[in-house]
Amino acid sequence: AGLQGSVGIGHTRYSTTGSSTWDNAQPSFRGLGERSIALGHNGNLINTVELAARLGSAPGSTDSELMTEAIAQKILRDPGVSLADAIAEAMPEFEGAYTLVVMDETTVAAARDPHGFRPLSLGRLPTGGHVVASETAALDIVGADFVRDVEPGEIVVLTDAGVESRFPMEPADSRLCVFEYVYFARPDSVVAGQNVHGARVAMGIRLAEESPAEADVVVPIPESGIPAAQGFAAASGIPYRDGLVKNRYVGRTFIEPEQIVRDRGIRMKLNPIRETLDGRRVILVDDSIVRGSTTRKLVELVRGAGATEVHLRVSSPPYRWPCYYGMDTSDRSSLLAAHRSEEEIGDFLEVDSLGYLSLDGLLDSLPHANQSFCTACLSGDYPTAIGNHKFVREET
Repeated sequence: AGLQGSVGIGHTRYSTTGSSTWDNAQPSFRGLGERSIALGHNGNLINTVELAARLGSAPGSTDSELMTEAIAQKILRDPGVSLADAIAEAMPEFEGAYTLVVMDETTVAAARDPHGFRPLSLGRLPTGGHVVASETAALDIVGADFVRDVEPGEIVVLTDAGVESRFPMEPADSRLCVFEYVYFARPDSVVAGQNVHGARVAMGIRLAEESPAEADVVVPIPESGIPAAQGFAAASGIPYRDGLVKNRYVGRTFIEPEQIVRDRGIRMKLNPIRETLDGRRVILVDDSIVRGSTTRKLVELVRGAGATEVHLRVSSPPYRWPCYYGMDTSDRSSLLAAHRSEEEIGDFLEVDSLGYLSLDGLLDSLPHANQSFCTACLSGDYPTAIGNHKFVREET
């Protein structure tokens, strides 16, 4: 049966803290007597320990649950408060990265943290209604026209009369996650004015200029490595060929939270095309190397299919520092590049040569993006204080 109603929210975010269980699934919900709220969240808070103590919640509560509880407590204290006012009152308690969609019986509201770590777009439906989404591709899918990005520090309220906007918090130094362009966003999305596919092609072109190699074919690691491989091939003059076939019924391996799931996913996910690889010098192009487990197994697959040489090119810099803003990489000990040189990484991956895109090369590939970026995972430059972050506290 179809759903009935005039407001709704949905969620597909993977878990960046804890396992992917139904208990951690979103949207989170609170029944508040005559009112109720549901919340969906993208990002990570960095003050969950303090927030849980302040709210009287269990220390292991997810950040999404804590934000739901914080907003719910504002409503319980003042049952007549509007949803937007409750969110505005709670936002100063949230430190870190968040885009939120929150719903009650009549209203949908969306909010973005003052740094704007994660994207959030506003669209208009042909029927006159409005929609917000983490990517513009989602607007395309439901037939909505892109209106604008929700600004850092802004709350937008979707009503029958239109869209209301307020800024309960002053925007801070803009820090959109650069990994949205490298990996997270769909290639058909536009993030902060920059087409993602075009950015990834540009990364591949710059990578070929910075780290050339003599080879017979350029082969992408699908799917997020495809645009960069196209750019690399175009710039180098080396033929582009598909050499790995993806099983489209298997999800993305990097974002799985547990290593055993990632390993199983690799075996099911990709199969080499021997006719492309056998007897050839191969340049493999990938968007990033985080833990290295996926990449090492792929190199083994390509060599097993007859490649005489494997040269790995990566369209982002070495991933050396943990992310506390919405990626599943809070444990630095699991990061391949954290304590290894590029030569040591190449030896571990068993490739004939290894080349990364420079940070300047990455940023130069985003000429149309109208803001600054968070590059903490690549540079170690964190835009917020992280000393009280729950992961840091748990590790010390």
